[in-house]
Amino acid sequence: KDLPAATLGDSDMVSVGQWVIAIGNPFQLMHTVTAGIISAKGRSSVGLAEYEDFFQTDASINPGNSGGALADLNGNVVGINTAITSPSGGNIGIGFAIPINMAKQVMESLISKGKVVRGFIGITPQDIDENLAKAFDLKSTEGVLVGDVSPKSPADQAGIKRGDVILSINAEKVKNATQLRLMVAELPPGTKVKVSLLRQGQTQDVMVTLAERPKTPQEKAPQQEQPEERQSGKLGLALQDLTPDIAGQLGYENEKGALVADVAPGSPAEDAGLQRGDLIKEVNRQSVPGVKDFEKAIREFKGGDVVALLIRRGPTTLFAGIKIPE
Repeated sequence: KDLPAATLGDSDMVSVGQWVIAIGNPFQLMHTVTAGIISAKGRSSVGLAEYEDFFQTDASINPGNSGGALADLNGNVVGINTAITSPSGGNIGIGFAIPINMAKQVMESLISKGKVVRGFIGITPQDIDENLAKAFDLKSTEGVLVGDVSPKSPADQAGIKRGDVILSINAEKVKNATQLRLMVAELPPGTKVKVSLLRQGQTQDVMVTLAERPKTPQEKAPQQEQPEERQSGKLGLALQDLTPDIAGQLGYENEKGALVADVAPGSPAEDAGLQRGDLIKEVNRQSVPGVKDFEKAIREFKGGDVVALLIRRGPTTLFAGIKIPE
């Protein structure tokens, strides 16, 4: 009761170059604050989700920062730290955060409807490069080319055709296909929008009533039986197999085991003293050459049992006793 709550800001008002702070627990270092700027807005094609509209920031974000706040200098939360781009696994100044307005929209949809509901127009949008602009005799690469129109979709019913170029929605210019998808997805089904388009050199406006985004074929497919939950997850461990490159970086050449990639705060693994970079070699004196072997060995124990793990940490080995959660 009476817990202090962070104030949510307006991520639409955030500017490139604006100072921000990232808050989180990188590498289990609790309550860490780093500073940087908004490097870019509207980053997509990051490969994390179907709908992407990230802030890019050079505020230091590392494993353990995900889910933490990205805030302005007045303490208003403007984003949620999500991921980094890094060839080494450490921070190189390219981090990504979900704008808080996008997170709020998802939150409100979940609360009111029990699911995320997105608008749907029913086209296959394409970015226009210079070659397409020349082929279609367009004056610029602005707008989005309609590559296809789904039958009986809102776009089809409104008369939008393949080859049309969408210039704006509700008078807001459409710059690329990603922006168009986000603009439509953020509007609730049933919303009427004015779509301005270019067809054979002539501009015209059409009214489109958005529908609810249908399920994809993968979502419609019968749900297969879910595999048994990984025991490592219950222990608070994120594990990965040891690759030659990682082994070389950590000095674990010619070793076998399950490498600890992350340890959840407050978990049995943290209580046992396990750390990121530890290499689990044995479970109760049984060799575990990889993650699958570790999972199989741990499944033999029941809740409440205490298991001895042989781990290598740097040049030395040591034992850790970990309790299997009930």
